[in-house]
Amino acid sequence: VEFLYCDLASMKSIRQFVQQFRAKNCPLHVLVNNAGVMLVPERKTEDGFEEHFGLNYLGHFLLTNLLLDTLKQSGTHSHNARIITVSSATHYVGKLHLNDLQSRCSYSPHGAYAQSKLALVLFTYRLQHLLTANGSHVTANVVDPGVVNTELYKHVFWVVKMVKWMTAWLFFKTPEEGASTTIYAAVSPEVEGAGGCYLYNEKRTKSADLAYDEELQRRLWTESCKMVGISDEASRLP
Repeated sequence: VEFLYCDLASMKSIRQFVQQFRAKNCPLHVLVNNAGVMLVPERKTEDGFEEHFGLNYLGHFLLTNLLLDTLKQSGTHSHNARIITVSSATHYVGKLHLNDLQSRCSYSPHGAYAQSKLALVLFTYRLQHLLTANGSHVTANVVDPGVVNTELYKHVFWVVKMVKWMTAWLFFKTPEEGASTTIYAAVSPEVEGAGGCYLYNEKRTKSADLAYDEELQRRLWTESCKMVGISDEASRLP
């Protein structure tokens, strides 16, 4: 195991990380987009993005796009490279405000978090469409880990924390259990060559209806390219 530092809330850090990784000339067979914050108070990343949207979504959008060439070179017909992005059941109630992705007009921690998780599903489906269109040996899937007992809940109200402390053993998954579907998506032969799937409890299931809106997927992709400063043409996997 080798550690390379990468702060998903910093576009500069992401770019530096990709440079360091590329310099090693290593193949990249699996990329898991798993960093995230939840229900944080209104604040911005160093690049000026609302933190949920900037860290949970835009950081992974940029990282994935910068690593796509390496992923495509690493995948083969019999063993596709795999991109696994971790979303949440919260995306089912999420709304995407294309005219206010930074939640400047009205900030709600719950709304901002749900929007970032919906954006990750839309991104995955659009990415898989582009990968398929270009015949790349790379698949992109999105995972719902379920309700997991981690420090992600540190910003919830104290009453919720108390309930969580009392009931976690009954209702919450352990971190190991929460990671199972991500590991399944990363290594299972059952999903070899399959992309554009929403996975929960190691099974393919249906995501929110809104996530299948191809025009919304396309518009979010285009806007995301502008926000992180990459070419839309380059992002279309020429």
